[in-house]
Amino acid sequence: MDWRRETYRLFLNRLSLPLLGLALVFAGVGAAAFVILAFPQHATRLYPLLVLLVLAGLALFWLIVTRVRRDLVEPLSHLRNWSRRLRGGNLSARIPVPESGEFRELAQDINRQSDELKSLTMEMDSHVHAQTVRLARKTQSLDILYDVASSLSQPGDFDKLLESFLDTFIELVDARAATVRMLTDNGHTRLVASRGLSAEVVEKDRLMDTSLCQCGWAAKEGGIRTQRGTDPCAKLLGTPMLKRDCQEFVVVPVTYQDRIVGVYNLFLDRPISALGEDIHDLLNSVGKHLGLALEKSRLDNQARQIAIMEERNIIGNELHDSLAQGLVGMRLQVKLLGESLHKKDLRASQSEVRRLRTAIEEAHVSLRELLANYRLRIDERGLVPAVAGMVERFSQETGINVFFHNECQKLSLTPLQESQIFHIVKEALTNIRQHSHASNARILLTNDSRGAYTLLIEDDGEGIAPVSESRPGEHIGLSVMRERAERLPGELTIESEPGEGTRIVLSFPLAPRQTAAAK
Repeated sequence: MDWRRETYRLFLNRLSLPLLGLALVFAGVGAAAFVILAFPQHATRLYPLLVLLVLAGLALFWLIVTRVRRDLVEPLSHLRNWSRRLRGGNLSARIPVPESGEFRELAQDINRQSDELKSLTMEMDSHVHAQTVRLARKTQSLDILYDVASSLSQPGDFDKLLESFLDTFIELVDARAATVRMLTDNGHTRLVASRGLSAEVVEKDRLMDTSLCQCGWAAKEGGIRTQRGTDPCAKLLGTPMLKRDCQEFVVVPVTYQDRIVGVYNLFLDRPISALGEDIHDLLNSVGKHLGLALEKSRLDNQARQIAIMEERNIIGNELHDSLAQGLVGMRLQVKLLGESLHKKDLRASQSEVRRLRTAIEEAHVSLRELLANYRLRIDERGLVPAVAGMVERFSQETGINVFFHNECQKLSLTPLQESQIFHIVKEALTNIRQHSHASNARILLTNDSRGAYTLLIEDDGEGIAPVSESRPGEHIGLSVMRERAERLPGELTIESEPGEGTRIVLSFPLAPRQTAAAK
């Protein structure tokens, strides 16, 4: 209840004396009026006193009104006006401070609270702005990473992918130029892609010792490195790197599984710090994405080389198993022909000539098939379009109706597996063309939920003759298909009865690399 006592005290201090005086004036006026009414003979002497009392009462009343207006109404009006301005968002609103009185302290307290509120609001706005800028930079970083990952994951030539990556990155960080360098085994960094540099600079900067410059130091020791301009690089090359030098040269390691495989460079017209406090994390993330893409390219090239070597081994085996054996047989027939001619056995000589002609024709057919097999390439779009195109050409050339059905929603095969499957289908179609006398054939490719694939090839031809009744070289194609199936690895099953057609079933699992990734 202290505030009530304080209120009474303020009331008594400000208005007690004027109100008491006004009460005395009213009492005097009342007494004078009573005397005038009771004793009219004294009225003349009391009128001046009555007038003085009335004037004194008016003066006291004016004093009370003035104090109420000055000490109560005006401060409350200022307080109300301050509240309205504050509610309208004007944190600079203040209350005029009276020269004296209790409202002076109140006004000072309110003004101090207003200053603190304004300071807190400005501080909060500063924090909000900083967080907004931070979120915007985070969003920009995510956008950059997304664009970089997209540019590096597109199918196509890897050199073009690197150039596309540099174009994207230059635009995103507003760089003048950019390069990518690979770390070689003999202590050099090799320039593999560039944007914004002249052909002369690119040629001179093709190979650089790792002990001479920032690029080599970053490739050996790691860490993002910066230098002002490119004067040190220009001294090494003997020519300026840019017509108008940049402000800052940045070197970022390209890593794969904590192993540095190269660096990439940015030529900036502003300090790297101007790109935000998280720019180092962003640049390192881009370096990891680029390292993953470079390693993937290396593995793909290695897989292609292995596929080419295996394919050449297969072609060599096919040459040995078909054409080489045929040539051996022809050498034997030539020898027999010579003996027949020496004996002047015309009938035997003519028989050997016919056999030799048949052997030469078979060798010629085998050679043409091997050449076609060697020159044939899988469609860049993948296995399914390649098989579909081969089936269409086969039907047009032979008149045999071949139906190809692909029931796989998505293929997860390595390039080597696609190559083996493609040539198994081709070998099967070659056998159908040469030996089956079929009218219709069907090729079906399926897979199950566990990732196991099945390739079915069947025809309505004469079937496969027993080995004892077949001609030389007729079963070589089946042996080649089995060898290819083993390289997948997979299992090849051949079902055939004379006059009942042939059914070939190839079963193989998901590519080992893809299976490991799925686990």
